[in-house]
Amino acid sequence: MSEERTGTQSTQWFDRALEVLPGGVSSPVRAFRSVGGTPPVIQKGDGAHVWDVDGNRYLDFVGSWGPLILGHANRHVVKAVANSLKRGTSFGAPSAVEIELAAEVVAGYPGIEQIRFVSSGTEAVMSAVRLARGATERDIIVKFSGCYHGHVDHLLVAAGSGLATFGAPSSLGVPEPIASLTRVLPLDDDDALTALFDREGDRVAAAIIEPVPANNGLLLQRPRFLATLRELCTRHGALLIFDEVISGFRLGPGGAAALYGVQPDLATFGKVIGGGMPVGAFGGPRDIMRHLAPTGGVYQAGTLSGNPVAMTAGLTTLKYLRRYDCWQGLEELGQYLKQRLGSVLNRSGVPAAVVRIGSIFWIAWGSTAAPASAEAIHPDAARIYRDVFHGLLERGIALAPSAYEVGFLSLAHTPEHIDRLADALGEVLDNLNSESASTDRAGNEPEGSDS
Repeated sequence: MSEERTGTQSTQWFDRALEVLPGGVSSPVRAFRSVGGTPPVIQKGDGAHVWDVDGNRYLDFVGSWGPLILGHANRHVVKAVANSLKRGTSFGAPSAVEIELAAEVVAGYPGIEQIRFVSSGTEAVMSAVRLARGATERDIIVKFSGCYHGHVDHLLVAAGSGLATFGAPSSLGVPEPIASLTRVLPLDDDDALTALFDREGDRVAAAIIEPVPANNGLLLQRPRFLATLRELCTRHGALLIFDEVISGFRLGPGGAAALYGVQPDLATFGKVIGGGMPVGAFGGPRDIMRHLAPTGGVYQAGTLSGNPVAMTAGLTTLKYLRRYDCWQGLEELGQYLKQRLGSVLNRSGVPAAVVRIGSIFWIAWGSTAAPASAEAIHPDAARIYRDVFHGLLERGIALAPSAYEVGFLSLAHTPEHIDRLADALGEVLDNLNSESASTDRAGNEPEGSDS
């Protein structure tokens, strides 16, 4: 049974937001445009739950889009941040906690010897690409359809027409000459990958990929595909960049690189390493990182980079994860989630597949096979998800307001929380099946029937 929910205050707040924020939000997906309706305006979070301004409580599987691996308002992080605040909010100078967090990241990730902190994942990717171009003295970047790397001009592109796969701007404000330096390939396609490197490999500065693509569904890749990409980059003198903004320190200290046994030249991080604060980073071996200013000619800077409060949140999070080997517990919780949701979907008869890696999960609506590329996602996925999303929200379950966004588990979640999600999903699907059957019966009644 769903709890009675009110939305008067959220509606009033969002109406006000529309006056002072474009679309009422500071990031587009929050506006609920793909699912419809008015978003609840959140007031607080604690553990596995958030509350909106109307006092409605939601079991949260968004987790601020991934950073909150310890849950909302984790007491260890809150205490550490409060103590840090007492010492000052920003220095614009080196701090001990910045150096400690850098050492923690370097110790965990394969091949990383130095990192540079920034304030977001987008900034990390932008800087890593600039570094790759400076280090190789080449211009062309290769990316993959279905991988999102932030709103960087040269990566905010879609595949163009023809075999050359030239990038075409997918946003106004991105000049075509910038997008034309990007090549876009489909995921999970060895032939297209090899053909591009055969054609232009000696002009490629870097290939960038989410080794665990998680921004357009959860499109898990074959380890062999990633290994082939590594081999081609090495052969042609291009750098391989792993965008681990989502997967870094969520799958384990070595991210997808350790999981798949494929070592990139550069890696980008965000989300978990900020512990809920705005933190990003990029790193690699010293031989590449030396090209960064002040030791090299590739410029990058940021007033709030290495902010001590944000560094404290990240360091506290990573130390907690490592001290208690939390990744194993999250893996077991993820296995349970896949089993429970899979059973619900099988019983419902609704075509869908539960896709999971570690504590990241996604339901591929419309198909019983997990897609490995953006092109393989069922065209009805968004339509199906819209009703499921609102049915769950009415029952106090918060998933991402998009069929293409993943969900996240945290250490604050329990098997009982997953049972609640599964039971609510079963109710929603049963209702949708009943409504669909009623519609079919009504549509199939003989004209003029009194029955």
